Amino acid sequence: MTHSHIRWNLATREWVIYAPNRRQRPQDFQRKEAEPLIEKSTIDNCPFCSVNLANEEKILLSIPNVSGTGWQVQVVSNKYSALSADVEPKRSISGIYLELPGYGHHEVLIESPDHYQTLATMPLEAVEAVLEGYRQRYWALMQIPANLWVVIFRNHGKSAGASLRHPHSQIIATPIVPRHRRWHEDESQRYFDEWGRCAFCDMAESEQHELLRVVVENDLFLAFIPFAAAVPFEIWILPKDHQSEFGVITPPQVTAFAAILKEVLAKLYKKLNNPDYNFAIITAARYKVNEPHLHWYCQIRPRLTIPAGFEIGSGISINPSLPEADAEFLNGEVKSDTLQ
Repeated sequence: MTHSHIRWNLATREWVIYAPNRRQRPQDFQRKEAEPLIEKSTIDNCPFCSVNLANEEKILLSIPNVSGTGWQVQVVSNKYSALSADVEPKRSISGIYLELPGYGHHEVLIESPDHYQTLATMPLEAVEAVLEGYRQRYWALMQIPANLWVVIFRNHGKSAGASLRHPHSQIIATPIVPRHRRWHEDESQRYFDEWGRCAFCDMAESEQHELLRVVVENDLFLAFIPFAAAVPFEIWILPKDHQSEFGVITPPQVTAFAAILKEVLAKLYKKLNNPDYNFAIITAARYKVNEPHLHWYCQIRPRLTIPAGFEIGSGISINPSLPEADAEFLNGEVKSDTLQ
């Protein structure tokens, strides 16, 4: 079987996407001896640099730079897409198992024409253009009825899954909603049913009051390390106004979100020496928008530790660093006893 498809685990009720066109050879998974880090892509052979991009890719969206002399952000279909829009997302039975064709959309948002840039070091207006690109592509994908969920994410660095140096994000739309997403939605609804309030709004209010884990805030957004952060220096960025869906973000919010995202990533860049990280924008699935218990946010997870046997076997994270100490470190001088 060479085409992309999606399978449903009968025991765990979780969906898995299979993308054979992205497949590695079995021997590629073997552990290799440590090798010096080598830049895989240079300006000459980078598929995202402007010279090559114009020739090789169909542009889905182009946002000009502030001077109007060229592009700042471009969105293209992923050349090695995990999903395809050319099939129908119709479920079928294979024996006792459920599956469907690998329907969906997989896009790459190229964040800058500069091969060596990153969000932490870009000018604010360039980060704004990235977020505006997110917003426009989110809405375009959600206009397609078969798309039930859209995830916007960024992999920075080799250990975070980035295969190219050129600054870029990805956007994937799927015809299914992952089980863990549904579980989070259900738990948020349970909290609302019990207390009549949004759990995320309560968290934001508490963090603003205690100021123990706040990394940075502005009039419209709050960035903090969660009380129960799963990994060192995990950061959540929440809109202060209750919003369930990322797509409703307004122009002033785009500017404020860009400012706080850039500042948070700059702190990680400077304090942790440009660590590998993943971030994702977590937003409501189709038919869940405007629910009072859901609140969109951006989750940033630096790749500073490796999950071991206990974490994999139990599903419980072991975080060797206290959130309060992490916040203090990012915000200034660190007292020696706080990191012990």
